[in-house]
Amino acid sequence: MSKIEKNNSIGEELSSDEEERLAVLLEDLTTGPVDQAHVRLEKLCLQNTDLAGQLRELFATVSVTDAVAMESTIIMRDDCGGELAAEQQGMRPFIGDEFVPGVSSLPAQFGEYELLEEIGRGGMGIVYRAVQKSLQRVVAVKMLLRRDLASQADLSRFRSEAEAAAQLDHPGIVSIFEVGEHQGHPFYSMRYIEGTTLSKRLQVGPIPPREGAQILLRVAEAVQAAHARGVLHRDLKPSNILIDLAGEPHVSDFGLAKRLEGNQTMTHTGAILGTPCYMSPEQAAGSRGDVGPASDVWSLGAILYQVLVDRPPFQASSPMDTLLAVLEVEPPLPRSINREVNRDLEMIALKTLQKPQDLRYASAADLANDLRAFLASEPIAARQGGVLDVVSRLLRETHHAVVLENWGLLWMWHSVVVLILSVITDVLAWQGVESRWPYVVLWTGGLALWAPIFWALRHRAGPVTAVERQVAHIWGGTMIASMLLFSVEELLGLPVLKLSPVLALLAGLMFFAKAGILSGVFYIQSICLFATGLIMCGLPQFQHILFGLVSGGCFFIPGLKYYRQLTESER
Repeated sequence: MSKIEKNNSIGEELSSDEEERLAVLLEDLTTGPVDQAHVRLEKLCLQNTDLAGQLRELFATVSVTDAVAMESTIIMRDDCGGELAAEQQGMRPFIGDEFVPGVSSLPAQFGEYELLEEIGRGGMGIVYRAVQKSLQRVVAVKMLLRRDLASQADLSRFRSEAEAAAQLDHPGIVSIFEVGEHQGHPFYSMRYIEGTTLSKRLQVGPIPPREGAQILLRVAEAVQAAHARGVLHRDLKPSNILIDLAGEPHVSDFGLAKRLEGNQTMTHTGAILGTPCYMSPEQAAGSRGDVGPASDVWSLGAILYQVLVDRPPFQASSPMDTLLAVLEVEPPLPRSINREVNRDLEMIALKTLQKPQDLRYASAADLANDLRAFLASEPIAARQGGVLDVVSRLLRETHHAVVLENWGLLWMWHSVVVLILSVITDVLAWQGVESRWPYVVLWTGGLALWAPIFWALRHRAGPVTAVERQVAHIWGGTMIASMLLFSVEELLGLPVLKLSPVLALLAGLMFFAKAGILSGVFYIQSICLFATGLIMCGLPQFQHILFGLVSGGCFFIPGLKYYRQLTESER
Protein backbone atom coordinates (compact mmCIF):
# COMPACT_ATOMS: atom_id res chain seq x y z
CA MET A 1 0.00 0.00 0.00
CA SER A 2 2.93 2.35 0.56
CA LYS A 3 3.67 2.44 -3.16
CA ILE A 4 0.10 3.43 -3.86
CA GLU A 5 0.15 6.13 -1.21
CA LYS A 6 3.33 7.57 -2.70
CA ASN A 7 1.64 7.84 -6.05
CA ASN A 8 -1.81 9.10 -4.97
CA SER A 9 -1.68 11.80 -7.61
CA ILE A 10 -1.98 9.26 -10.41
CA GLY A 11 -5.41 9.27 -11.98
CA GLU A 12 -8.66 9.47 -9.99
CA GLU A 13 -9.08 8.73 -6.31
CA LEU A 14 -9.46 5.01 -5.76
CA SER A 15 -11.65 3.14 -3.35
CA SER A 16 -10.04 0.99 -0.70
CA ASP A 17 -10.94 -2.15 -2.64
CA GLU A 18 -9.42 -0.75 -5.82
CA GLU A 19 -6.26 0.27 -3.96
CA GLU A 20 -5.97 -3.23 -2.58
CA ARG A 21 -6.41 -4.77 -6.04
CA LEU A 22 -3.90 -2.32 -7.47
CA ALA A 23 -1.41 -3.21 -4.74
CA VAL A 24 -1.79 -6.92 -5.55
CA LEU A 25 -1.35 -6.27 -9.27
CA LEU A 26 1.72 -4.13 -8.69
CA GLU A 27 3.20 -6.82 -6.45
CA ASP A 28 2.78 -9.33 -9.25
CA LEU A 29 4.55 -7.00 -11.68
CA THR A 30 7.48 -6.14 -9.44
CA THR A 31 8.19 -9.59 -8.00
CA GLY A 32 7.97 -11.73 -11.14
CA PRO A 33 10.68 -12.23 -13.79
CA VAL A 34 11.95 -8.82 -14.87
CA ASP A 35 12.24 -9.66 -18.55
CA GLN A 36 8.54 -10.55 -18.60
CA ALA A 37 7.34 -7.48 -16.71
CA HIS A 38 6.02 -5.63 -19.74
CA VAL A 39 4.25 -8.75 -20.98
CA ARG A 40 2.62 -9.24 -17.57
CA LEU A 41 1.68 -5.56 -17.53
CA GLU A 42 -0.25 -5.87 -20.78
CA LYS A 43 -2.01 -9.01 -19.59
CA LEU A 44 -3.03 -7.48 -16.30
CA CYS A 45 -4.30 -4.31 -17.99
CA LEU A 46 -6.41 -6.40 -20.33
CA GLN A 47 -7.79 -8.40 -17.41
CA ASN A 48 -8.40 -5.35 -15.20
CA THR A 49 -9.78 -2.71 -17.53
CA ASP A 50 -11.01 -0.44 -14.74
CA LEU A 51 -7.50 -0.13 -13.30
CA ALA A 52 -5.49 -0.27 -16.54
CA GLY A 53 -4.62 3.44 -16.64
CA GLN A 54 -3.61 3.61 -12.97
CA LEU A 55 -1.62 0.40 -13.22
CA ARG A 56 0.35 1.59 -16.27
CA GLU A 57 1.28 4.92 -14.71
CA LEU A 58 1.99 3.43 -11.31
CA PHE A 59 4.24 0.75 -12.77
CA ALA A 60 6.10 3.35 -14.85
CA THR A 61 6.62 5.55 -11.79
CA VAL A 62 7.66 2.73 -9.52
CA SER A 63 10.06 1.37 -12.17
CA VAL A 64 11.97 4.63 -12.21
CA THR A 65 11.63 6.20 -8.75
CA ASP A 66 10.77 3.55 -6.24
CA ALA A 67 13.55 1.28 -7.44
CA VAL A 68 16.05 4.01 -6.63
CA ALA A 69 14.73 4.26 -3.09
CA MET A 70 15.03 0.50 -2.72
CA GLU A 71 18.58 0.58 -4.15
CA SER A 72 17.47 -1.61 -7.00
CA THR A 73 19.51 0.89 -8.89
CA ILE A 74 18.08 2.76 -11.82
CA ILE A 75 20.74 5.05 -13.23
CA MET A 76 19.11 7.52 -15.56
CA ARG A 77 21.54 9.81 -17.33
CA ASP A 78 20.91 13.14 -19.02
CA ASP A 79 21.26 14.03 -22.74
CA CYS A 80 17.64 13.30 -23.62
CA GLY A 81 16.28 16.64 -22.62
CA GLY A 82 15.91 17.02 -18.92
CA GLU A 83 19.10 17.45 -16.97
CA LEU A 84 19.94 15.30 -13.99
CA ALA A 85 22.87 17.47 -13.05
CA ALA A 86 24.06 17.97 -9.51
CA GLU A 87 23.09 21.61 -9.26
CA GLN A 88 19.46 20.54 -9.72
CA GLN A 89 19.87 18.31 -6.71
CA GLY A 90 21.03 21.19 -4.55
CA MET A 91 24.59 19.87 -4.33
CA ARG A 92 27.99 21.51 -4.44
CA PRO A 93 31.36 19.79 -4.52
CA PHE A 94 32.59 18.74 -1.10
CA ILE A 95 36.14 17.98 -0.02
CA GLY A 96 37.15 17.08 3.50
CA ASP A 97 35.21 19.21 5.90
CA GLU A 98 34.79 22.16 3.58
CA PHE A 99 32.89 22.88 0.38
CA VAL A 100 35.11 23.44 -2.59
CA PRO A 101 34.88 27.11 -3.50
CA GLY A 102 33.44 28.21 -6.81
CA VAL A 103 35.46 28.93 -9.91
CA SER A 104 36.19 32.46 -8.80
CA SER A 105 37.89 31.17 -5.64
CA LEU A 106 40.08 28.58 -7.33
CA PRO A 107 42.84 27.38 -7.34
CA ALA A 108 42.19 24.90 -4.53
CA GLN A 109 44.49 22.23 -3.23
CA PHE A 110 43.49 18.57 -3.43
CA GLY A 111 46.44 16.44 -2.40
CA GLU A 112 49.13 16.95 -4.98
CA TYR A 113 46.63 18.42 -7.43
CA GLU A 114 45.89 22.08 -7.91
CA LEU A 115 42.32 22.49 -9.12
CA LEU A 116 42.08 25.20 -11.77
CA GLU A 117 38.49 25.15 -13.00
CA GLU A 118 35.41 23.01 -13.20
CA ILE A 119 34.98 21.47 -16.64
CA GLY A 120 32.16 18.98 -16.16
CA ARG A 121 29.51 17.88 -13.75
CA GLY A 122 26.91 15.12 -13.60
CA GLY A 123 24.57 13.46 -11.21
CA MET A 124 27.37 11.66 -9.32
CA GLY A 125 30.70 13.30 -10.08
CA ILE A 126 32.43 16.52 -10.87
CA VAL A 127 35.48 16.99 -13.10
CA TYR A 128 38.18 19.65 -12.74
CA ARG A 129 41.02 20.75 -14.91
CA ALA A 130 43.99 20.51 -12.62
CA VAL A 131 47.77 20.53 -12.42
CA GLN A 132 49.56 17.52 -11.00
CA LYS A 133 52.34 19.30 -9.14
CA SER A 134 54.78 16.38 -8.96
CA LEU A 135 54.89 16.03 -12.74
CA GLN A 136 53.80 19.55 -13.68
CA ARG A 137 51.26 18.27 -16.15
CA VAL A 138 47.68 19.30 -16.82
CA VAL A 139 45.18 16.57 -16.00
CA ALA A 140 41.49 16.10 -15.37
CA VAL A 141 40.46 15.09 -11.85
CA LYS A 142 37.12 13.47 -11.16
CA MET A 143 35.63 13.12 -7.67
CA LEU A 144 32.28 12.52 -6.06
CA LEU A 145 30.05 15.54 -5.59
CA ARG A 146 29.20 14.74 -1.99
CA ARG A 147 31.05 11.94 -0.28
CA ASP A 148 28.86 12.19 2.80
CA LEU A 149 25.68 11.69 0.77
CA ALA A 150 27.02 8.92 -1.47
CA SER A 151 25.58 5.46 -1.04
CA GLN A 152 27.69 2.35 -1.04
CA ALA A 153 26.44 1.68 -4.56
CA ASP A 154 27.66 5.16 -5.62
CA LEU A 155 31.10 4.48 -4.16
CA SER A 156 31.28 1.06 -5.78
CA ARG A 157 30.24 2.48 -9.12
CA PHE A 158 32.79 5.28 -8.87
CA ARG A 159 35.58 2.81 -8.12
CA SER A 160 34.40 0.55 -10.90
CA GLU A 161 34.54 3.42 -13.37
CA ALA A 162 38.14 4.18 -12.44
CA GLU A 163 39.18 0.53 -12.44
CA ALA A 164 37.46 -0.24 -15.74
CA ALA A 165 39.00 2.75 -17.53
CA ALA A 166 42.41 2.16 -15.95
CA GLN A 167 42.79 -1.27 -17.54
CA LEU A 168 42.14 0.12 -21.03
CA ASP A 169 45.00 1.35 -23.18
CA HIS A 170 43.78 2.80 -26.45
CA PRO A 171 44.30 6.22 -28.08
CA GLY A 172 40.52 6.57 -28.41
CA ILE A 173 39.87 6.03 -24.68
CA VAL A 174 40.67 8.64 -22.05
CA SER A 175 43.56 7.12 -20.10
CA ILE A 176 43.67 6.97 -16.30
CA PHE A 177 46.81 8.20 -14.49
CA GLU A 178 46.01 7.67 -10.82
CA VAL A 179 43.23 6.19 -8.71
CA GLY A 180 43.30 7.27 -5.09
CA GLU A 181 41.64 8.78 -2.06
CA HIS A 182 42.17 12.10 -0.30
CA GLN A 183 40.80 12.71 3.21
CA GLY A 184 38.35 9.87 2.70
CA HIS A 185 37.16 11.09 -0.68
CA PRO A 186 37.83 8.84 -3.72
CA PHE A 187 39.09 10.38 -6.94
CA TYR A 188 40.99 9.56 -10.06
CA SER A 189 43.05 11.64 -12.44
CA MET A 190 43.06 11.17 -16.18
CA ARG A 191 44.36 12.62 -19.39
CA TYR A 192 43.03 16.10 -20.00
CA ILE A 193 41.42 16.40 -23.45
CA GLU A 194 41.37 19.98 -24.66
CA GLY A 195 38.48 20.51 -27.01
CA THR A 196 34.75 19.86 -26.81
CA THR A 197 32.23 17.03 -26.64
CA LEU A 198 30.30 15.53 -29.51
CA SER A 199 27.14 16.80 -27.82
CA LYS A 200 28.37 20.40 -27.95
CA ARG A 201 29.69 19.91 -31.46
CA LEU A 202 26.20 18.83 -32.58
CA GLN A 203 24.74 21.98 -31.06
CA VAL A 204 26.94 24.13 -33.28
CA GLY A 205 25.46 22.75 -36.48
CA PRO A 206 25.16 19.65 -38.70
CA ILE A 207 28.19 17.42 -39.03
CA PRO A 208 29.11 16.48 -42.62
CA PRO A 209 28.33 12.79 -43.28
CA ARG A 210 31.93 11.73 -43.89
CA GLU A 211 33.14 13.59 -40.81
CA GLY A 212 30.40 11.96 -38.74
CA ALA A 213 31.30 8.53 -40.12
CA GLN A 214 34.99 9.16 -39.33
CA ILE A 215 34.15 10.09 -35.73
CA LEU A 216 31.93 7.03 -35.24
CA LEU A 217 34.60 4.80 -36.82
CA ARG A 218 37.17 5.93 -34.25
CA VAL A 219 34.66 5.56 -31.41
CA ALA A 220 33.66 2.07 -32.58
CA GLU A 221 37.33 1.06 -32.67
CA ALA A 222 37.78 2.33 -29.12
CA VAL A 223 34.66 0.52 -27.92
CA GLN A 224 35.85 -2.68 -29.56
CA ALA A 225 39.16 -2.32 -27.72
CA ALA A 226 37.23 -2.04 -24.45
CA HIS A 227 35.15 -5.10 -25.31
CA ALA A 228 38.31 -7.03 -26.14
CA ARG A 229 39.49 -6.30 -22.59
CA GLY A 230 36.17 -7.49 -21.20
CA VAL A 231 34.64 -4.07 -20.45
CA LEU A 232 31.20 -2.85 -21.54
CA HIS A 233 30.58 0.88 -21.45
CA ARG A 234 26.74 0.81 -21.18
CA ASP A 235 26.34 4.60 -21.33
CA LEU A 236 27.67 5.70 -24.71
CA LYS A 237 26.24 9.06 -25.75
CA PRO A 238 27.45 12.29 -27.39
CA SER A 239 28.41 13.97 -24.09
CA ASN A 240 30.71 11.04 -23.27
CA ILE A 241 32.65 11.43 -26.51
CA LEU A 242 35.35 14.08 -26.23
CA ILE A 243 36.64 15.72 -29.42
CA ASP A 244 40.19 17.08 -29.18
CA LEU A 245 41.56 20.07 -31.10
CA ALA A 246 42.69 17.77 -33.91
CA GLY A 247 39.15 16.44 -34.32
CA GLU A 248 39.91 13.01 -32.84
CA PRO A 249 37.26 11.47 -30.57
CA HIS A 250 37.94 9.94 -27.17
CA VAL A 251 35.52 7.79 -25.17
CA SER A 252 35.10 8.80 -21.53
CA ASP A 253 32.87 8.20 -18.49
CA PHE A 254 32.88 4.50 -17.73
CA GLY A 255 30.62 5.07 -14.72
CA LEU A 256 28.22 2.33 -15.80
CA ALA A 257 30.91 0.02 -17.14
CA LYS A 258 30.54 -3.69 -16.55
CA ARG A 259 33.06 -6.47 -16.89
CA LEU A 260 32.20 -9.27 -19.24
CA GLU A 261 34.21 -11.67 -17.09
CA GLY A 262 33.28 -12.77 -13.60
CA ASN A 263 30.15 -12.29 -11.57
CA GLN A 264 30.88 -8.87 -10.14
CA THR A 265 28.18 -6.28 -10.72
CA MET A 266 26.84 -3.18 -8.97
CA THR A 267 23.25 -3.62 -10.03
CA HIS A 268 20.38 -5.85 -9.08
CA THR A 269 18.39 -7.88 -11.56
CA GLY A 270 16.06 -5.61 -13.46
CA ALA A 271 18.07 -2.45 -12.96
CA ILE A 272 17.72 0.10 -15.73
CA LEU A 273 21.03 1.78 -16.46
CA GLY A 274 22.01 4.41 -18.97
CA THR A 275 20.55 7.34 -20.87
CA PRO A 276 17.09 6.55 -22.30
CA CYS A 277 17.69 8.11 -25.72
CA TYR A 278 20.75 5.93 -26.33
CA MET A 279 19.76 2.88 -24.31
CA SER A 280 19.30 -0.52 -25.99
CA PRO A 281 15.98 -2.38 -25.62
CA GLU A 282 17.55 -4.97 -23.34
CA GLN A 283 18.81 -2.20 -21.06
CA ALA A 284 15.43 -0.46 -21.13
CA ALA A 285 13.77 -3.73 -20.14
CA GLY A 286 16.18 -4.22 -17.26
CA SER A 287 17.39 -7.50 -18.75
CA ARG A 288 20.79 -7.57 -17.08
CA GLY A 289 21.66 -10.98 -18.40
CA ASP A 290 21.05 -9.89 -21.99
CA VAL A 291 23.24 -6.78 -21.85
CA GLY A 292 26.43 -7.37 -23.82
CA PRO A 293 28.55 -5.90 -26.62
CA ALA A 294 25.45 -5.62 -28.81
CA SER A 295 24.07 -3.10 -26.32
CA ASP A 296 27.02 -0.77 -26.87
CA VAL A 297 26.61 -1.31 -30.62
CA TRP A 298 23.01 -0.12 -30.31
CA SER A 299 24.17 3.04 -28.49
CA LEU A 300 26.72 3.72 -31.22
CA GLY A 301 23.92 3.41 -33.75
CA ALA A 302 21.79 5.88 -31.79
CA ILE A 303 24.69 8.35 -31.83
CA LEU A 304 25.18 7.86 -35.57
CA TYR A 305 21.43 8.39 -36.07
CA GLN A 306 21.64 11.72 -34.22
CA VAL A 307 24.66 12.78 -36.25
CA LEU A 308 22.65 12.13 -39.43
CA VAL A 309 19.37 13.86 -38.50
CA ASP A 310 20.24 16.07 -35.50
CA ARG A 311 18.00 14.17 -33.07
CA PRO A 312 18.13 10.84 -31.23
CA PRO A 313 16.13 7.93 -32.68
CA PHE A 314 13.87 7.88 -29.63
CA GLN A 315 12.87 11.02 -27.76
CA ALA A 316 9.68 11.55 -25.78
CA SER A 317 8.28 13.92 -23.18
CA SER A 318 9.56 11.86 -20.26
CA PRO A 319 12.30 9.29 -19.62
CA MET A 320 9.72 6.55 -19.10
CA ASP A 321 7.97 7.34 -22.39
CA THR A 322 11.34 7.26 -24.10
CA LEU A 323 12.08 3.84 -22.59
CA LEU A 324 8.72 2.54 -23.80
CA ALA A 325 9.46 3.88 -27.29
CA VAL A 326 12.82 2.09 -27.26
CA LEU A 327 10.99 -1.14 -26.39
CA GLU A 328 7.99 -0.84 -28.69
CA VAL A 329 8.52 1.67 -31.51
CA GLU A 330 10.65 1.56 -34.62
CA PRO A 331 12.72 4.72 -35.23
CA PRO A 332 11.71 6.94 -38.16
CA LEU A 333 13.78 6.40 -41.26
CA PRO A 334 16.57 9.00 -41.24
CA ARG A 335 15.72 9.96 -44.83
CA SER A 336 12.15 10.71 -43.78
CA ILE A 337 13.60 13.42 -41.54
CA ASN A 338 16.46 14.57 -43.76
CA ARG A 339 16.29 13.68 -47.44
CA GLU A 340 20.01 14.44 -47.78
CA VAL A 341 21.07 11.52 -45.56
CA ASN A 342 23.38 9.11 -47.33
CA ARG A 343 21.60 5.79 -47.98
CA ASP A 344 24.54 3.67 -46.88
CA LEU A 345 24.89 5.55 -43.60
CA GLU A 346 21.14 5.18 -43.10
CA MET A 347 21.44 1.41 -43.57
CA ILE A 348 24.34 1.24 -41.13
CA ALA A 349 22.41 3.20 -38.49
CA LEU A 350 19.26 1.11 -38.91
CA LYS A 351 21.20 -2.14 -38.65
CA THR A 352 22.63 -1.09 -35.30
CA LEU A 353 19.11 -0.18 -34.10
CA GLN A 354 17.51 -3.57 -34.68
CA LYS A 355 15.67 -4.59 -31.52
CA PRO A 356 16.70 -8.29 -31.72
CA GLN A 357 20.38 -8.41 -30.84
CA ASP A 358 21.24 -11.01 -33.44
CA LEU A 359 20.11 -8.67 -36.23
CA ARG A 360 22.59 -5.96 -35.23
CA TYR A 361 26.29 -5.96 -36.02
CA ALA A 362 27.90 -8.84 -34.19
CA SER A 363 30.50 -6.51 -32.70
CA ALA A 364 31.69 -2.93 -32.65
CA ALA A 365 34.49 -4.13 -34.95
CA ASP A 366 31.91 -5.15 -37.58
CA LEU A 367 30.30 -1.72 -37.30
CA ALA A 368 33.73 -0.13 -37.70
CA ASN A 369 34.36 -2.26 -40.80
CA ASP A 370 31.16 -1.02 -42.42
CA LEU A 371 31.98 2.60 -41.61
CA ARG A 372 35.45 2.05 -43.03
CA ALA A 373 33.88 0.55 -46.19
CA PHE A 374 31.60 3.58 -46.53
CA LEU A 375 34.53 5.98 -46.24
CA ALA A 376 36.38 3.96 -48.90
CA SER A 377 33.28 3.98 -51.17
CA GLU A 378 33.10 0.19 -50.96
CA PRO A 379 29.98 -2.02 -50.54
CA ILE A 380 28.75 -2.20 -46.95
CA ALA A 381 27.71 -5.37 -45.15
CA ALA A 382 24.48 -3.74 -43.93
CA ARG A 383 23.11 -4.09 -47.47
CA GLN A 384 24.03 -7.75 -47.65
CA GLY A 385 22.61 -10.84 -46.02
CA GLY A 386 22.75 -14.58 -46.49
CA VAL A 387 19.76 -16.80 -47.15
CA LEU A 388 19.65 -17.95 -43.54
CA ASP A 389 19.65 -14.34 -42.31
CA VAL A 390 16.73 -13.49 -44.60
CA VAL A 391 14.76 -16.58 -43.53
CA SER A 392 15.47 -15.87 -39.86
CA ARG A 393 14.10 -12.36 -40.19
CA LEU A 394 11.03 -13.53 -42.06
CA LEU A 395 10.08 -16.16 -39.48
CA ARG A 396 10.77 -14.04 -36.41
CA GLU A 397 8.03 -13.02 -33.97
CA THR A 398 7.52 -9.30 -33.55
CA HIS A 399 7.14 -7.71 -30.12
CA HIS A 400 3.40 -7.53 -30.87
CA ALA A 401 3.04 -11.31 -30.90
CA VAL A 402 2.23 -11.36 -27.19
CA VAL A 403 -1.32 -10.17 -27.98
CA LEU A 404 -1.95 -13.58 -29.54
CA GLU A 405 -2.13 -15.04 -26.05
CA ASN A 406 -5.53 -13.37 -25.78
CA TRP A 407 -6.61 -14.95 -29.07
CA GLY A 408 -5.38 -18.51 -28.60
CA LEU A 409 -8.67 -19.95 -27.33
CA LEU A 410 -10.60 -17.94 -29.91
CA TRP A 411 -8.55 -19.37 -32.75
CA MET A 412 -9.09 -22.91 -31.51
CA TRP A 413 -12.87 -22.36 -31.40
CA HIS A 414 -12.76 -20.76 -34.83
CA SER A 415 -10.97 -23.78 -36.29
CA VAL A 416 -13.72 -26.06 -34.96
CA VAL A 417 -16.51 -23.86 -36.35
CA VAL A 418 -14.90 -23.63 -39.81
CA LEU A 419 -14.31 -27.40 -39.95
CA ILE A 420 -17.93 -28.18 -39.01
CA LEU A 421 -19.33 -25.74 -41.58
CA SER A 422 -17.00 -27.10 -44.27
CA VAL A 423 -17.96 -30.74 -43.63
CA ILE A 424 -21.71 -29.95 -43.69
CA THR A 425 -21.22 -27.99 -46.94
CA ASP A 426 -19.69 -30.98 -48.72
CA VAL A 427 -22.37 -33.30 -47.30
CA LEU A 428 -25.07 -31.05 -48.80
CA ALA A 429 -23.22 -31.00 -52.11
CA TRP A 430 -22.97 -34.82 -52.15
CA GLN A 431 -26.74 -34.97 -51.63
CA GLY A 432 -27.23 -32.90 -54.76
CA VAL A 433 -28.36 -29.64 -53.17
CA GLU A 434 -27.93 -27.02 -55.91
CA SER A 435 -29.91 -24.18 -54.41
CA ARG A 436 -27.76 -21.37 -53.08
CA TRP A 437 -29.91 -20.54 -50.06
CA PRO A 438 -29.18 -23.58 -47.88
CA TYR A 439 -25.48 -22.78 -48.07
CA VAL A 440 -26.10 -19.10 -47.39
CA VAL A 441 -28.19 -19.98 -44.36
CA LEU A 442 -25.60 -22.51 -43.18
CA TRP A 443 -22.63 -20.16 -43.29
CA THR A 444 -24.51 -17.06 -42.19
CA GLY A 445 -26.14 -18.92 -39.33
CA GLY A 446 -22.92 -20.66 -38.35
CA LEU A 447 -20.98 -17.43 -38.21
CA ALA A 448 -23.85 -15.72 -36.43
CA LEU A 449 -23.75 -18.39 -33.72
CA TRP A 450 -20.00 -18.01 -33.56
CA ALA A 451 -20.28 -14.26 -32.96
CA PRO A 452 -21.54 -14.47 -29.32
CA ILE A 453 -18.91 -17.11 -28.53
CA PHE A 454 -16.28 -14.79 -29.98
CA TRP A 455 -17.59 -11.83 -28.00
CA ALA A 456 -17.79 -13.71 -24.72
CA LEU A 457 -14.31 -15.16 -24.98
CA ARG A 458 -12.59 -12.01 -26.25
CA HIS A 459 -14.45 -9.63 -23.95
CA ARG A 460 -13.24 -11.63 -20.99
CA ALA A 461 -9.64 -10.85 -21.95
CA GLY A 462 -10.08 -7.07 -21.60
CA PRO A 463 -9.93 -4.09 -23.96
CA VAL A 464 -8.64 -4.45 -27.49
CA THR A 465 -5.21 -2.98 -28.18
CA ALA A 466 -4.25 -1.14 -31.37
CA VAL A 467 -2.53 -4.22 -32.81
CA GLU A 468 -5.50 -6.42 -31.92
CA ARG A 469 -7.76 -3.98 -33.77
CA GLN A 470 -5.63 -4.49 -36.85
CA VAL A 471 -5.83 -8.27 -36.52
CA ALA A 472 -9.57 -8.16 -35.87
CA HIS A 473 -10.16 -5.97 -38.92
CA ILE A 474 -8.17 -8.30 -41.14
CA TRP A 475 -10.06 -11.28 -39.78
CA GLY A 476 -13.45 -9.60 -40.02
CA GLY A 477 -12.79 -8.31 -43.54
CA THR A 478 -11.82 -11.80 -44.67
CA MET A 479 -15.05 -13.28 -43.26
CA ILE A 480 -17.17 -10.59 -44.94
CA ALA A 481 -15.42 -11.20 -48.27
CA SER A 482 -16.02 -14.94 -47.88
CA MET A 483 -19.75 -14.43 -47.36
CA LEU A 484 -19.98 -12.14 -50.37
CA LEU A 485 -18.71 -14.94 -52.62
CA PHE A 486 -22.29 -16.27 -52.72
CA SER A 487 -23.47 -12.90 -54.06
CA VAL A 488 -20.63 -12.75 -56.59
CA GLU A 489 -21.57 -16.22 -57.85
CA GLU A 490 -25.20 -15.10 -58.21
CA LEU A 491 -24.32 -11.91 -60.05
CA LEU A 492 -21.98 -13.73 -62.43
CA GLY A 493 -24.47 -16.53 -63.03
CA LEU A 494 -22.09 -19.17 -61.70
CA PRO A 495 -23.18 -22.44 -60.09
CA VAL A 496 -23.24 -22.52 -56.31
CA LEU A 497 -19.86 -23.22 -54.64
CA LYS A 498 -18.00 -22.51 -57.89
CA LEU A 499 -15.85 -19.84 -56.19
CA SER A 500 -15.17 -21.88 -53.05
CA PRO A 501 -11.40 -22.15 -53.77
CA VAL A 502 -11.27 -18.39 -53.22
CA LEU A 503 -11.99 -19.11 -49.53
CA ALA A 504 -8.52 -20.59 -49.14
CA LEU A 505 -6.96 -17.68 -51.03
CA LEU A 506 -8.66 -15.16 -48.73
CA ALA A 507 -7.56 -17.08 -45.65
CA GLY A 508 -3.99 -17.23 -47.02
CA LEU A 509 -4.04 -13.48 -47.60
CA MET A 510 -5.19 -12.98 -43.99
CA PHE A 511 -2.29 -15.00 -42.61
CA PHE A 512 0.11 -13.21 -44.94
CA ALA A 513 -0.92 -9.89 -43.38
CA LYS A 514 -0.62 -11.35 -39.86
CA ALA A 515 2.90 -12.54 -40.66
CA GLY A 516 4.02 -8.96 -41.15
CA ILE A 517 2.32 -7.72 -37.97
CA LEU A 518 2.71 -10.58 -35.49
CA SER A 519 4.94 -13.49 -36.47
CA GLY A 520 6.77 -14.53 -39.62
CA VAL A 521 5.79 -18.15 -38.92
CA PHE A 522 2.38 -17.27 -40.36
CA TYR A 523 3.99 -17.15 -43.80
CA ILE A 524 3.93 -20.96 -43.58
CA GLN A 525 0.16 -20.96 -42.97
CA SER A 526 -0.25 -18.51 -45.81
CA ILE A 527 1.63 -20.73 -48.26
CA CYS A 528 -0.34 -23.80 -47.17
CA LEU A 529 -3.65 -22.01 -47.72
CA PHE A 530 -2.61 -20.61 -51.13
CA ALA A 531 -1.66 -24.13 -52.20
CA THR A 532 -4.95 -25.46 -50.79
CA GLY A 533 -6.87 -23.04 -52.99
CA LEU A 534 -5.23 -24.52 -56.08
CA ILE A 535 -5.78 -28.12 -54.95
CA MET A 536 -9.46 -27.39 -54.26
CA CYS A 537 -9.90 -26.60 -57.96
CA GLY A 538 -8.90 -30.18 -58.82
CA LEU A 539 -10.91 -31.87 -56.03
CA PRO A 540 -14.34 -30.22 -56.16
CA GLN A 541 -16.05 -33.14 -54.36
CA PHE A 542 -13.86 -32.74 -51.25
CA GLN A 543 -12.84 -29.11 -51.57
CA HIS A 544 -14.62 -27.82 -48.48
CA ILE A 545 -13.47 -30.65 -46.23
CA LEU A 546 -9.93 -29.99 -47.47
CA PHE A 547 -10.35 -26.29 -46.77
CA GLY A 548 -11.78 -26.98 -43.32
CA LEU A 549 -8.91 -29.29 -42.38
CA VAL A 550 -6.13 -27.00 -43.61
CA SER A 551 -7.73 -23.76 -42.44
CA GLY A 552 -8.69 -25.30 -39.11
CA GLY A 553 -5.13 -26.56 -38.61
CA CYS A 554 -3.69 -23.14 -39.48
CA PHE A 555 -5.81 -21.60 -36.73
CA PHE A 556 -5.73 -24.41 -34.20
CA ILE A 557 -1.96 -25.04 -34.01
CA PRO A 558 -0.88 -21.43 -33.20
CA GLY A 559 -4.03 -20.99 -31.11
CA LEU A 560 -3.03 -23.94 -28.93
CA LYS A 561 0.53 -22.66 -28.67
CA TYR A 562 -0.48 -19.21 -27.45
CA TYR A 563 -3.22 -20.55 -25.20
CA ARG A 564 -0.68 -22.79 -23.47
CA GLN A 565 1.70 -19.87 -23.27
CA LEU A 566 -0.98 -17.83 -21.54
CA THR A 567 -1.96 -20.52 -19.06
CA GLU A 568 1.67 -21.25 -18.17
CA SER A 569 2.39 -17.58 -17.51
CA GLU A 570 -0.65 -17.33 -15.22
CA ARG A 571 0.44 -20.21 -12.98
